[in-house]
Amino acid sequence: MWSPDQYLTYAALRGRPYWELLSRIGCDDPRRIVDLGCGPGNLTEHLASRWPNAIIEAIDSSAEMVTAARARGVHAQVQDVRDWHPTPGTDIVISNATLQWVSDHRDLLTRWPTELHVGSWMAIQVPGNFDAPSHRIIRALAESPMWRPQLGGLLRGPETVDDPTGYARLLEAVGCVVDAWETTYLQSLTGPDPVLEWVTGTALTPVRDVLDDDDWDRFRRDLAPRLRAAYPPAIDGRTHFPFRRVFAVAQVR
Repeated sequence: MWSPDQYLTYAALRGRPYWELLSRIGCDDPRRIVDLGCGPGNLTEHLASRWPNAIIEAIDSSAEMVTAARARGVHAQVQDVRDWHPTPGTDIVISNATLQWVSDHRDLLTRWPTELHVGSWMAIQVPGNFDAPSHRIIRALAESPMWRPQLGGLLRGPETVDDPTGYARLLEAVGCVVDAWETTYLQSLTGPDPVLEWVTGTALTPVRDVLDDDDWDRFRRDLAPRLRAAYPPAIDGRTHFPFRRVFAVAQVR
């Protein structure tokens, strides 16, 4: 179960890749835009500012996120991205920080271009930090003797997503013209245990789904000192958190 409030912690920092992704879409006047995995809608709601003439749709698999998005005025529906098919006139498909949760997302990326019309655009962004210290520490703790009975095998590693070359080759193989790249943002975090708070909103969601309240608090207590050691604060008290993202923008040809 996703928590919109927790996810929106550090919302401005989490949104940085979204703006970079949109900047590479070369469509001036789309008819229909679909945001796959809209979350609480805090980013989706800005699409109308850039493309005021477009019909904007959004889906998310989390009912809590869809409720939050609708409260912002976003036309959002609860749906799994695996069940989505484009409506005629769909000119732009955006998926920001969603496909890493879908194990067969590579199949979707090769299916969608066959269902979209020539000239339409797909823009995706996924985290590339599955091998970062934060994620390695979380997986190691989950696989420790204390937690393996409940969490063993739950969390995936670097194989979860591809690098830019992998996505470029995948999309080019189905006839797209592709612009793929990666960016590592150095997020400057403040507050007590800021990396723990950051990953609580995303990477730890599968863990929270499995554990009851007491075990969840215990897992976070076990995790906190490990993350503090891996990401010590700088002299001014801020914690620097490298945040690697992988992007691909493709036009169907």
